[in-house]
Amino acid sequence: MNGTIRVGNLFGIPFYIHPSWFLVLGLVTWSYSSGLAAQFPLISGGLAVLLGLMTALLLFASVVAHELGHSFVAIRQGIDVKSITLFIFGGLASLEKESKTPAEAFWVAIAGPLVSLLLFGSITAVGFATAASGPLAAIIGVLASVNLALALFNLIPGLPLDGGNILKAAVWKVTGNPYKGVVFASRVGQIFGWVAVLSGVLPLLLFGSFGNFWNLLIGFFLLQNAGNAAQFARVQEKLTGLTAEDAVTLNSPVVSANLTLREFADEQLVSGQNWRRFLVTDDGGQLVGAIAVDNMRSIPTAMWSETQVREVMQPIAQSTTVQSDQPLLEVVQLLEQQKLSALPVIRNNGVLVGILEKAAVIQLLQSRTQPNPA
Repeated sequence: MNGTIRVGNLFGIPFYIHPSWFLVLGLVTWSYSSGLAAQFPLISGGLAVLLGLMTALLLFASVVAHELGHSFVAIRQGIDVKSITLFIFGGLASLEKESKTPAEAFWVAIAGPLVSLLLFGSITAVGFATAASGPLAAIIGVLASVNLALALFNLIPGLPLDGGNILKAAVWKVTGNPYKGVVFASRVGQIFGWVAVLSGVLPLLLFGSFGNFWNLLIGFFLLQNAGNAAQFARVQEKLTGLTAEDAVTLNSPVVSANLTLREFADEQLVSGQNWRRFLVTDDGGQLVGAIAVDNMRSIPTAMWSETQVREVMQPIAQSTTVQSDQPLLEVVQLLEQQKLSALPVIRNNGVLVGILEKAAVIQLLQSRTQPNPA
């Protein structure tokens, strides 16, 4: 999963850590341990490092709690959470699909910041209730302030931040089009990205200062992800209303199970077809299997005239097919998730329509983006 390391499950949700997280963990530990050692000279260096590490882990626990807030609301809406990942810029909850309504999308988006604000209030209350002092008070203060900052930063109204998803839900509610919401919120996210980049670049160019270097990284992160979100939204919008049948390849590689291998070779292979794998149907047109050209090598050519395709074909599991009326957007997501290049398309009665290739979907998208001739 993009180089991430799976470390277990959180409430049944797969939990991953990106290698970049370890770098941040080390930097945060060093930063807070140095601060504690300077603020409280009486504590030993080893204890300062231990307290710094504990603080860093508690801070990342706050990030995980933030992402669990999104996840629990999504699960209540019937949306599966594929994973939670910690990486250099914080955390990310990967959801199976979007919410069905703008109101549901709003609650998924706002849940994370609400959790962070709740943690801010709770930690602050604990600090006052216990009248903590010394290093403990410093750690409590850091945890409270970081949770407040986490909530406020994520409420910036631009994708991919939570505030961007809230803005997306608002535009969706007004326009009735979720993709317009994504595009608008992405543009706002790109604006904030450029502001962050400039705030990091200008001090570097004018004064040679790296003090805002982190802003530069955050800016590039916002620009890249906001741009990707807008591009994906445009693709989703163009696929809306299309079904799997709309993208079926003309003259799909289909053969009858009753053909002999000799007939199959003459009709399909010698005729100049470049397909290496063919779908197999019975007399009723129902999909019963698939045969690859390489499967024929196991049969001596002398026996091709008396061996039928049905004897060599491989069965196809129902889970590897899609229904002809299934939304094309769902099919594309399935192709991406399972890393497939093609899927058989069948009707409700099992009759084969043809094969749907990823390349055909791309061609369909290109044809829908080209301007109509005058």
